[in-house]
Amino acid sequence: MLSHAVYFTLKDRSPAAAAALVESCRTHLTGHPGVTYFSVGTCAAYDREVNDRDFDVALLIVFESHAAHDAYQVADRHNQFIAENATTWAKVRVFDTDV
Repeated sequence: MLSHAVYFTLKDRSPAAAAALVESCRTHLTGHPGVTYFSVGTCAAYDREVNDRDFDVALLIVFESHAAHDAYQVADRHNQFIAENATTWAKVRVFDTDV
């Protein structure tokens, strides 16, 4: 399986902007073939020294295979998500992990 973790830092770091991105993730990025797990949420309010808090929204999708992930990357709904949201992002970090 492949774990696809994406951390978005927004230009507008308000709770409303984060909520809008979370909703867009739920609209466009759920239900893709080969997904075994999906979650999206905002940065937790933990003030711990070890936590990296340089993000507003985190997305985690686990795919059954690399092929499922690769198909998702070129899917129309994924591309629509990028087109509708990319201008709101200050930074995006992607961590893909074999699990």
